[in-house]
Amino acid sequence: MREFIVEADGGSRGNPGPAGYGAVVRDAATGRTLTEAAEYLGTATNNVAEYRGLLAGLRAAHALDPGARVRVRMDSKLVVEQMSGRWKIKHPDMKPLAMEARSVFPPDQVTYEWIPREQNKQADRLANEAMDAGAKGGQWSPSLSRADLATNAGARTAESTSAGAPTAEPPPAAAGADRTAEAATAGEPQSSAVAGRGAAEVASESAAASRTAEPAPAEPMAGGPAAESTSAGAPTAEPPPAAAGAGADRTAGTASAGEPPSSAGESPSSAAEAAAAVSRAAEAASGSGQRPAAAGGQRPVAAGQAHPSTPGWSAAPDLGAPATLVLLRHGETPLTPQKRFSGSGGTDPALSAAGREQAHRVADALARRGTIQAIVASPLARTRETAGIVAARLNLDVTIEDGLRETDFGAWEGLTFGEVRERHPDDLNAWLADPEARPTGGGESFAETAVRLAATRDKLVAAYQGRTVLLVTHVTPIKTLIRLALGAPPESLFRMELSAASLSAVAYYADGNASVRLFNDTSHLRP
Repeated sequence: MREFIVEADGGSRGNPGPAGYGAVVRDAATGRTLTEAAEYLGTATNNVAEYRGLLAGLRAAHALDPGARVRVRMDSKLVVEQMSGRWKIKHPDMKPLAMEARSVFPPDQVTYEWIPREQNKQADRLANEAMDAGAKGGQWSPSLSRADLATNAGARTAESTSAGAPTAEPPPAAAGADRTAEAATAGEPQSSAVAGRGAAEVASESAAASRTAEPAPAEPMAGGPAAESTSAGAPTAEPPPAAAGAGADRTAGTASAGEPPSSAGESPSSAAEAAAAVSRAAEAASGSGQRPAAAGGQRPVAAGQAHPSTPGWSAAPDLGAPATLVLLRHGETPLTPQKRFSGSGGTDPALSAAGREQAHRVADALARRGTIQAIVASPLARTRETAGIVAARLNLDVTIEDGLRETDFGAWEGLTFGEVRERHPDDLNAWLADPEARPTGGGESFAETAVRLAATRDKLVAAYQGRTVLLVTHVTPIKTLIRLALGAPPESLFRMELSAASLSAVAYYADGNASVRLFNDTSHLRP
């Protein structure tokens, strides 16, 4: 069985903007180019252009030999993961493109591989040639393409030398003829898809030019907390940065449940109490042993956005920098060591002396990392004080965001977990078992907190896309943001330890994907 390599790429000069794709079919045994395809698409998004390049490459390979095995190699992590079946495609406009690509060859004949952009230069250059042609009011022509000259120069020189022929390359204008001769020498028929599809097809398929695809693979925070992400189990190998080319102008589209008691935080519970709480929550859940996610448990999908089925884990060269939210829990208050509920409806305590020392230590650590570009804080006294200490060290201003406030614990404010269990056992059990249940006295439920935090997150991600911002907030908001990023159920909140003055980090991409990069880092507090 013959084997082909299909390399494909697509780009948009703006997102959406003038777009084009390029595709190459190679002989897997020799590496020689057998056929090329490129096309100017008019106005389209990066993702549409990438999928159109994939389609063109598969169709060109199919025209050469429908029974061949095909290895698709692309620098779009998005397309590779979706077509490999590891990420679902939830955006309705992207599903038809993927379905069409899957229909060209039987699934068992095609494999997908991600490659760095510098290894995809021929397809990249073809896509640029197509966009250049479109900018001049025309379409790409194979007879004028120079995309494979550098790739195949060494192979042709070696072949010519071994045959006793001169080693000089043909002039650029003859590049198309040279490829035709190469294919004939290899016994390959010339594909009717060499020049891509015609204008009529472009018009019909580009009607949905604003389509975008969904899950965003994620990358670590630049510097600072990213360096510690390996201790949290994040992969350390990253693809090389994007090279200039078809994707050089690519830009990403624009872009909870409440706090359970923490053994190190203000919302109290011993380890035994936390374990008992989880057990009670499980017993009170549905027969399946699971309960549905709280409202707001999934990030709302804006135009052009969709969700990945799994968290991203590797850097994507084509999505741009994420909005990275570095989550700082405030320093200790007098209530923290006593493990008392301290939300937004209580006495609003200030930092203790220990809490101020913690704030200075985290400020020094963040100054050494040098990655924070803005600071946003909850309106409560302990977070404003912590943020002020950090801001003075980093020479930044503090923006107050009401959505980052702590959960309102109602009548439980100021009480320990044990005191709540003694005074309000039924209410406590309901609260532990149901994210919709409120604390005694009309506090805020886990589900209500989730909705508030999801809306706040989306606002901040849109405002700080491509930047790293420090959010100075509380146990519940941080655990909720982590839970939502992981797609974890509400009961996961009872299984997180979050210390005072700890750092966590989540990277958010414009298409809705999130990647947890750090959790409960307290290394800066150690002597």
